[in-house]
Amino acid sequence: MRTSSDIARLPVLLGLVGMIFLAWVYLLYMGWGMAHMEVGADMVLMPRMTDWGAVDLALVFLMWTVMMVAMMLPTALPMVLAFWSLPQQPPAHSSVLRVVAFVAGYMLVWTSFSLVMTLVQWALLQARLISPMMEIRSPAFGGVLLLVAGIFQFTPLKRACLSRCRSPFSFLMTEWRPGKGGAWIMGLRHGLFCTGCCWSLMTMLFLLGVMNVAWIAALTVFVLIEKTWPGGQWLSPASGALLIAWGAVLLGSAS
Repeated sequence: MRTSSDIARLPVLLGLVGMIFLAWVYLLYMGWGMAHMEVGADMVLMPRMTDWGAVDLALVFLMWTVMMVAMMLPTALPMVLAFWSLPQQPPAHSSVLRVVAFVAGYMLVWTSFSLVMTLVQWALLQARLISPMMEIRSPAFGGVLLLVAGIFQFTPLKRACLSRCRSPFSFLMTEWRPGKGGAWIMGLRHGLFCTGCCWSLMTMLFLLGVMNVAWIAALTVFVLIEKTWPGGQWLSPASGALLIAWGAVLLGSAS
């Protein structure tokens, strides 16, 4: 028999799934436009290839923000569901608002990260290190990106952040705060741990193609497995070794 809390959850869960679905539709739309520039250059929401203005920066910021919704919100659902399963104070709508506040805090961190990545992309474009098609131009720069990402996979910071993301109930017990404001702070802190765990993998998009939907999907699956699969913590050193080897090959070819 369903309780009033279960009924109240349904619209929020559908809303989260709907956000993820719409984010992927947007990415597919933008990816198709990048792959068909002969017709995609005039698409709505497509930034110019060069000489960005304020509107173009805003569109790239939107692109990164939606990308983070598509990639990171699915990986946060186990934490959100764990948060929702804990005893909450009545009435049911108060529980719903706390979950909304938690998700809002989590996505605020990734939205801030999107702003940083937008500015980094603009700087790389101005320095001619990436092409107008949002692909890396310099093998040496790509090799450095890979080495940095690979080395980070072995660091204590990576292990600490990943352990907090992989243990929802442990995180909730140690970070618990009452009220909607407390839920928002918990979401912020989970977002910070998640960003600390995954930021280096997100920089790989500059190498693989910022709007390469296949690689975006592959990174999403990798992060989801790393955070939820029982043996996922072993993916970090394994992937780190592969990234370092790949980076060494790129640097060797550049020299």
